[in-house]
Amino acid sequence: MSTLTDTLLLALAGGALIGAAAGGLYLTTGRIAGISGIFGNAVLHKPQAWRWLFVGGLIVAGLMARLFGIAPHTLGSGPFILAVSGLLVGFGTRLGNGCTSGHGVCGLARLSPRSLVAVIVFIATAAATVFIARHIGGLS
Repeated sequence: MSTLTDTLLLALAGGALIGAAAGGLYLTTGRIAGISGIFGNAVLHKPQAWRWLFVGGLIVAGLMARLFGIAPHTLGSGPFILAVSGLLVGFGTRLGNGCTSGHGVCGLARLSPRSLVAVIVFIATAAATVFIARHIGGLS
């Protein structure tokens, strides 16, 4: 995959699959597919089978994407940066009472004003982080 069209098609397919998974979970269980909430509750509070199956499906999908050559083989950062990044994402999802999947996919689909504000904050923060990292921090 090297062309812009291929990248856009993969992104479109990935978005459609995320939407289908979120809709499927909502239709079958009545639950919102907020990944941080599902994972956090599976580990800390309510270790129900459906939560672990959902998390397992995420891992298997990532492995399959790598197997078929549509996911990168390297992450571009070392384990320390990845661990710190993961902790910051976890802190942010608790602070924002949800993650991009919960607010962005499910919350916006339910026309939640709180989710709209959260998504705007997510996007603005991501844009500022990329700008700072690339133009001030010298990361590529």
